[in-house]
Amino acid sequence: MDLFLSTLISPVVLCFVLGMTARWVRSDLEIPDAIFQACSIYLLLAIGLKGGAALSQTSLHTLAGPVGVSLLLGVVTPLSAYLLLRWWARLDRINAAATAAHYGSVSAVTFLAAMEAAKIAGWQAEGYLPALVAVLEVPGILVGLCLAQGGGGSRGRLRKSVHEVLSGKSMVLLCGGLLIGWSSGSEKVESVAPFFVTPFKGVLCLFLLELGMVAARRMEDLRNAGWSLILLGCVMPLAHGAAGVVGGQLVGMSVGGAAVFGAVVGSASYIAAPAAVRISLPQASPGIYLTMSLGVTFPINLGIGIPFFIALSQLLAT
Repeated sequence: MDLFLSTLISPVVLCFVLGMTARWVRSDLEIPDAIFQACSIYLLLAIGLKGGAALSQTSLHTLAGPVGVSLLLGVVTPLSAYLLLRWWARLDRINAAATAAHYGSVSAVTFLAAMEAAKIAGWQAEGYLPALVAVLEVPGILVGLCLAQGGGGSRGRLRKSVHEVLSGKSMVLLCGGLLIGWSSGSEKVESVAPFFVTPFKGVLCLFLLELGMVAARRMEDLRNAGWSLILLGCVMPLAHGAAGVVGGQLVGMSVGGAAVFGAVVGSASYIAAPAAVRISLPQASPGIYLTMSLGVTFPINLGIGIPFFIALSQLLAT
């Protein structure tokens, strides 16, 4: 309970709650789209720079295990999500595959919230974790789109969708930042720390304020989603995240690192995956995959999932 409260009562999470509350009380609060986009660019590049600086001090031998388990889970999570969506929620092939692509990919904001929660709980996570976020971004989307191929998708659209994922701003900024940070080294990255490190948490609060309003709008669609989908949106991230915590522990991550890795594995994409699905599977319903990823899973991870992953990681380490 103490861990749950310490995670929940933090500026990052409370800004998300404030955004949801503003929407529910029909406030005129609004963050201009240009500012929201600037915040997302800032956060992704900052993650990449800090992760790249840590990578420059990490051996390939140390990275081999975490990268391997990331690739494995990047395939397993969308497959398990697809099977559950087809069997439990009775979704058709296209919508099940589109939604599975979101649960196979990751949320960078969930990663940031988990990093903050781990620090509050007194645990430090490995610096190379942003690289694993980049590794996990793509495979799940590709697996989800491939699952849809027998249900009406076209190879031309799949190729275009793959290009959209690889050239999208999330991958360009994250991977580009990793490369810049790695090639520059931690000492040179320190020279831009006053801009990319010191204001980081404040920008994250603004970003989550807007996401809270967006999530509240998505929750209005829950009445059309059905209880089976809502239940899966709550259970799948916890199950996937628990597998991530176990996998992280098995490859030698610290308590904090395994917890954050679990949160990343248990997250669902709402930036890269929607862009890819919109191109490759235009017949899929955003009311299903966006409502589940942003309206159900994201709040569940912020409020329940992250404290659960930290507690599980502590338990497994004892």
